[in-house]
Amino acid sequence: MFQLGKTIVSERILEKDFVCNLSACKGACCVDGDAGAPLLAEEVEILKNVYPKVKNLLRPEGIAAIESLGTSTLGTDGTLETPLIDEKDCAYVIFDGETALCGIEQAYNQGLISWKKPVSCHLYPIRVKDFSEFSAVNYDEWEICDPACELGAELKVPLYKFVKEALIRRFGENWYLELEKIAEEYLKK
Repeated sequence: MFQLGKTIVSERILEKDFVCNLSACKGACCVDGDAGAPLLAEEVEILKNVYPKVKNLLRPEGIAAIESLGTSTLGTDGTLETPLIDEKDCAYVIFDGETALCGIEQAYNQGLISWKKPVSCHLYPIRVKDFSEFSAVNYDEWEICDPACELGAELKVPLYKFVKEALIRRFGENWYLELEKIAEEYLKK
């Protein structure tokens, strides 16, 4: 672990190679697990505002979950997250064949909204845990992402570079530029 501004960062995000491989994993991170995607407090209002524009892209069961639970919910640990369909799929998930996709991101790609998706989804497999004095930035290692690690290694793309846009979105460009300097020194070892 190393400190960067008000973050404590795991070296794993520098060491691990990663490129999402949707053809292999079929978007499993959006439908597996036991909780919705973590949300920042400001994203709750954004979800309320974009939902009417995203709704027509969603599956009926996703709409039903959102209409019943809300555009965001409190998880069992008291943190904000996206609602789930029957405690499984994210309510915002849509499918292209067998592949799970984000309905919010599809609306963004179609120019219906200007917000890409929750930053935690954009960052995945990096997870950020906020504490009062700092944020912990960690790699969430999960076997469903093994094909992404294999593709990342084949293409020689480190995780921190794969999620560059999301890291800048979450922590700012200056933070990311510092991360690159640290990575350069760290990877020389």
